[in-house]
Amino acid sequence: MRLILDLCGGTGAWSRPYERNDYEVLNVTLPIYDVLNFTPPINVYGILAAPPCNHFSTADGKKATEEELRDSMKIVAACLKIIWECEYQQHLKFWCLENPKARLRWFLGEPKVTVNYSDYGMFVKKPTDLWGMFNVPRTCPNTLRYPSFDKVMTRKAVERAITPEGFANSFYRANK
Repeated sequence: MRLILDLCGGTGAWSRPYERNDYEVLNVTLPIYDVLNFTPPINVYGILAAPPCNHFSTADGKKATEEELRDSMKIVAACLKIIWECEYQQHLKFWCLENPKARLRWFLGEPKVTVNYSDYGMFVKKPTDLWGMFNVPRTCPNTLRYPSFDKVMTRKAVERAITPEGFANSFYRANK
């Protein structure tokens, strides 16, 4: 069985294509699992990591406090530690850490690639940085859109954070 860890996976939208294609998926997200004290199992095939972006974001024009950045970086560091542990135990087929293009670059440097979710069927551009060891997903602008979200600013942050289905499917096709 090929095991995918979905770190800070929330709704599981990014890992859903793996689940649909008979991969075992472990969504390591609160309240059941906390990346800060999670010990990864052996035989992990791939890792998707989407640490919360609210304190790294520049979307609202508000700067995060030092304490908020420290707390957010603890989560990023925990994700990277899990990735390292799994890579050290056995070589992962792929791993990817994503976050909107913003302040996380201060800490992780330039990403492998920056994608725009609009290239994967989302109605807004939302530049998103991807770090890691993975095949870059092909764009697919004619895939599913989210017509119920008619205005970006009226959507809740939780809804904006959900990985678009078109991106999740393209990522899966590139990283099976």
